[in-house]
Formats: sequence, C-alpha cells, structure tokens
Amino acid sequence: MVVNKSKAAFRTIAEVADDLGVATHVLRFWETKFPQIKPMKAGGGRRYYRPDDVEIVRLIKELLYDKRLTIEGVQKLFKDRGVKAILGGEIQKDFFEISEPEESTEPIVKIKEVEVCRLSEEQRRLLQEAKEELQNIAQDIKKAAI
Repeated sequence: MVVNKSKAAFRTIAEVADDLGVATHVLRFWETKFPQIKPMKAGGGRRYYRPDDVEIVRLIKELLYDKRLTIEGVQKLFKDRGVKAILGGEIQKDFFEISEPEESTEPIVKIKEVEVCRLSEEQRRLLQEAKEELQNIAQDIKKAAI
C-alpha cells in the first residue's frame, strides 16, 4: 500500500530506500561516509529521515549513480562547495535540540552540531567582543540573582 505523505513529513529508511530505488543497507553505509546525512533515531535505533536528509541522499545518489563520481569525489565536492551550494537552496537542519529540565519549566537549548568555517580576522575580533559581552551579561545576571 502506497501512502502519500506531505513533503515535510519524516520518512522511514524503508520509505526513502524505496523512493530512491536503493537498498536500506546502502543508506546506512552512506550515513557512515557522509556526515551531512543525520536522520533522527528513535528508541531501538529506528531512523526517521527529515526532508533535508532525503534531499541530501537524493543528491548523493545522483552524484554517485548518474554522474559516476566516487564516494571520495562526492566527499571532496561537499567539502569544497558545500551541500547548500550544490542543492541551490536552503537546508533547514535543526541545529538545536530543546529539552525540558526536570526541575524547571524553562527549556534548555543544546547545540547538536556546528559547522566549521573560516573567519577573517575582523570576524574573529567581532565574535570575541560578542563573547566577552555575553560573559559580562551572564555575570551581571548571576550577581543580580544572589
């Protein structure tokens, strides 16, 4: 039975494999070779692919199968140009995970992944100033709470 899901719906590994015409073990293997593929994993390790994951996997399949690049070639392409640039659109990866602490109703935001990029000296200086300002604000808040 074929179920039509919305474009924004998460998909199981079986659904993605069926849609792309590859085996599920191929998708699992690609996850080990391409850190850009990050499906959510539920209890028991069941994978749920977000729409962006599906687009990245679709791109990888096209580059490997249609364009005949090697895995190393695709990795180099992603490193040199970036996945966003190749896809030509915004990737809506959620870089933050929000969870509720046990003692409070305030959510805690934890960073799950960070992309590394090269910064100019001016950008580094501005980031350092912003960091110091945030540290000062945090200290002021702690003092006010005491």
